[in-house]
Amino acid sequence: MSDAQVEVSEIHWLMDMFQTVDVGLVVLNCDYRIQVWNGFMESHSGLTPRQVREHYLFDLFPEVDEDWLRRKCDPVLLLKNRAFTIWEQRPYIFKFRNYRPITGSAEYMYQNSTIFPLTNTRGEVTHLCLIIYDVTDVAVSRLELESMNHRLHQLSKTDFLTQLHNRGSWENTLVQEFKRIQRHQHVSSLLMIDIDHFKRVNDDFGHAAGDDVIREIAKLVKKNLRETDIAGRYGGEEFAVLLVDTPEEQAVYFAERLRKSVENLSVHHHDVVIRCTVSIGIAQSGKSLVNHRAWIEQADKALYVSKANGRNQLTLASQLSDKEF
Repeated sequence: MSDAQVEVSEIHWLMDMFQTVDVGLVVLNCDYRIQVWNGFMESHSGLTPRQVREHYLFDLFPEVDEDWLRRKCDPVLLLKNRAFTIWEQRPYIFKFRNYRPITGSAEYMYQNSTIFPLTNTRGEVTHLCLIIYDVTDVAVSRLELESMNHRLHQLSKTDFLTQLHNRGSWENTLVQEFKRIQRHQHVSSLLMIDIDHFKRVNDDFGHAAGDDVIREIAKLVKKNLRETDIAGRYGGEEFAVLLVDTPEEQAVYFAERLRKSVENLSVHHHDVVIRCTVSIGIAQSGKSLVNHRAWIEQADKALYVSKANGRNQLTLASQLSDKEF
């Protein structure tokens, strides 16, 4: 075989490889007009090399952010350096639909890319080459893992029955709030809420009915909360609510509204209608509190007074005598 035949054969299989390789290959001139467009790009765009040749890239593909891509490419042209883009920074350069069955949850193809200069015989940069990699499988796996980790993190902070903060999560938040109000001399209020005669509900109707009661009251607690307030399930039938930047006078309105809502609540469990009430203790933050535990104790003692005085009522810790503490 002659040298000429060898060269033709080499060019043939190089062109064959160029067209069938499973990455996108795009060559642009310095005016961002398309010069080369391989089979991968044709397959995913639906446009043939003849249809795109000499067309301005940003006219054909308006989803490509021109300012962003030029910022990536200008150093390549000027300094002859390579540039890279990753899907975490920008999901894709070309908005191609994703057709892979394994990564079917992704609507579009996630892409990484490499951008490098092409020079002439004098070493002058005349063109840019973009290599487009389909990394949808990696991106989807990473995003699913992050989503799962986020869900697990949320579950670790959430009470399963009520979907409120669990005790640990709620108390950690209280610690941070306590430090904030001590530092900035703000005022917040803490409510401890207990379902009255809850043991009787469990004894008379069963624990499943008791769970229904707890769930329904938790819904009322959430319904009355502002976005900044934080509610948690403190114990079996006990809830804790932190009313941020709220003095006790305003906390009374929240507590009384909640108390009345529970008093009017009818919980249906099978053929049984269960009525119940709550007792509430309220404690406002103050300089005398040495730590968050002391704050909880004040609200808890006010709750105890509400229960001792007949239940279905609220008590302010500030109104209790030293003897009651």
